[in-house]
Amino acid sequence: MKYDKEADVLSVENDANTPVSYAQEMGNLVVHFSRQNKPVLIEILEASKLFKKQPKSLKTTLHRVLVSA
Repeated sequence: MKYDKEADVLSVENDANTPVSYAQEMGNLVVHFSRQNKPVLIEILEASKLFKKQPKSLKTTLHRVLVSA
């Protein structure tokens, strides 16, 4: 899991060793798939807007996960 503050994108990678074949955008969500149609990478665009609406406990947990990554 990585957060790019400049781009405001939160990325969650399922399998770094599987090549991406194509991606589908669904609103502020971009899902990258393998040739076998399995999700490899999920990107949340404008992530800060999404997480501003969430409880502080979720923000704290995500911060811990991202900082330790």
